[in-house]
Amino acid sequence: MDGTYLTWFGYFASTVIALSMTMNSIVKFRWINLVGASSFAIYGYLIGAFPVLFLNGIIVFVDIYYLSKIYLKSELFDIIEIKGDNKYLDNFLAFHEKDIKTFFPGFEFKKTDHSLCFFVLRNLAVTGIFLAGEKEGKTLEVHLDYVCPEYRDYKNGKYIYHRLKERFANAGYHQITSLPQSKIYNNYLTKMGFEVRADGSFKKNMVN
Repeated sequence: MDGTYLTWFGYFASTVIALSMTMNSIVKFRWINLVGASSFAIYGYLIGAFPVLFLNGIIVFVDIYYLSKIYLKSELFDIIEIKGDNKYLDNFLAFHEKDIKTFFPGFEFKKTDHSLCFFVLRNLAVTGIFLAGEKEGKTLEVHLDYVCPEYRDYKNGKYIYHRLKERFANAGYHQITSLPQSKIYNNYLTKMGFEVRADGSFKKNMVN
């Protein structure tokens, strides 16, 4: 490889590794760091810097190891149902307010608006919150479905919208709807099986 291209390839590898350090999500950090370390290992091989190859080769295997644990491990999910006047809820929303506004720019917490409120737990750690209100026609409208940055791997959403589907249906809800929010949140709803309606809102049936 030409020396100029090698130099730029080295810069690329460095940039990717630096980018990985900015990730709040553990999953994103591992994937981006894996790309950066792999690139640096190749770079070390091409320039004959075998210590660079050796070190980054170890990092590659470490990233693969932890990614496999993330995707293959069995996690215990649970929910804690709460009321709108819960003190921990107030503190949680205040602490994450800035990040919540990134995904739900129009969200404002009103204690009486939510007929369903719960924290999502993974291995007993609070990883997210779900707030929804009942509408006419046995419909549940999502007001907030927020996941803490380090747990954004879609597992919370799959637990809520797939594993709790029967629970929602048994409670009498025929469908769940959500207003459009940020682009990232709208894409998330699509991944969770929601359909886009003519007015731009989202809908997911709870009964087949």
